Amino acid sequence: MCKNISKFQFVFALVAVLGFTSCEKIEETVPDLRAKIDYASITATTPYKKLFVDAAGDTTVDLKSGNDRYKMYQALNYYLGAAVRENKTLDATLMKNMYSNTGNPFTDITSPKIVGSDLNSSGVQLRNLTASSKATAEAEIARVRVEALFGEMATVSKSVGVTATKGVAGKLGTYVVDAKGIETAQIIQKSLIGALQMDYICNVLLDKGLSADNKSLVAGKKYSALEHNWDEAYGLLTLNPVYLAGSTDAVRGTSETFLGSYIWEYNKASYAKFHTAFLKGRVAIVNNDMAELKTQATFIRTEIERALAAAAVGYLGKWKTGTTDAARAHAIGEGLGFIYSLRYANIHSVDAKFSDDILNSLVASSNGFWDLTNDKINPAAEAITAKFKL
Repeated sequence: MCKNISKFQFVFALVAVLGFTSCEKIEETVPDLRAKIDYASITATTPYKKLFVDAAGDTTVDLKSGNDRYKMYQALNYYLGAAVRENKTLDATLMKNMYSNTGNPFTDITSPKIVGSDLNSSGVQLRNLTASSKATAEAEIARVRVEALFGEMATVSKSVGVTATKGVAGKLGTYVVDAKGIETAQIIQKSLIGALQMDYICNVLLDKGLSADNKSLVAGKKYSALEHNWDEAYGLLTLNPVYLAGSTDAVRGTSETFLGSYIWEYNKASYAKFHTAFLKGRVAIVNNDMAELKTQATFIRTEIERALAAAAVGYLGKWKTGTTDAARAHAIGEGLGFIYSLRYANIHSVDAKFSDDILNSLVASSNGFWDLTNDKINPAAEAITAKFKL
């Protein structure tokens, strides 16, 4: 009896051990997609695509979606300028369609080099990326605000033949402003620098987007999801293979617009490091070096935020030094757009209330720009300077 029990116990134990062993499989290591790249191969003049190829020698970089959105932004901004450039009454519906890429709204533009049919068929848009790091309801508020600004711009453009004065919309120097002296075109342009470019690059692609898959290729593509997130960020920043190539503190070496231009203008301490930061981050993705990837992403995000904060302060200063109403109105228009954009500065923990409180302190009065004084400008500049430690 005792022997039978012992045999039973032995067999049971053996089965248990074998069963446990079979369930406890060692997790298979997924091989890297690429051969590692030496960080030392990066230079300040290395074209963005040069280092990143697969085993067959094909590029793993696809900048099209980022570049297409950049060009849509250019096309929209070019149309905004037609109010003054061509004394043209603008169409709010067309602007909304350009924003959402609806109804084939884009046409060819010689300078910048825009091929309308390419953008119309691109399958991407600006609207759905605006404030895309935010919850759905908050993001929609930001998008509706932009569309409301299109309506305001269309209304203001009707007054381009009128000389603007306090309470009267019209042309002020070479700018068109509303009845409060606000240059609506600048509010749109600078608001999208923050709500579209900075938010999507910094708070989506280079933050949440860093957790994307890097072990397999996107179906039908030559890149991983993580590789593409990083490439899309670069493509939305610049159209150039080397961002700010040949630039000095006095001269911007490449044609850049929007965010890419203001990084150079308002972050002299760091603009020259941006291209290598993007390259190092992309190499880190190839090397599965998450520590280095996060280091470069944090640098890019932090210095973009500092550039926009410095731009906001800089344009408040230009209001003070402006010698004509036109110069001051143009400066405050840019400044207000940048101040709005600061709500997307997540690294510096800025929220909508911070931006709105400053905006209200500046132009919430009935006459807006026409009521500005140093006593309004100085506290606004001081608050931003303190928040961003400029």
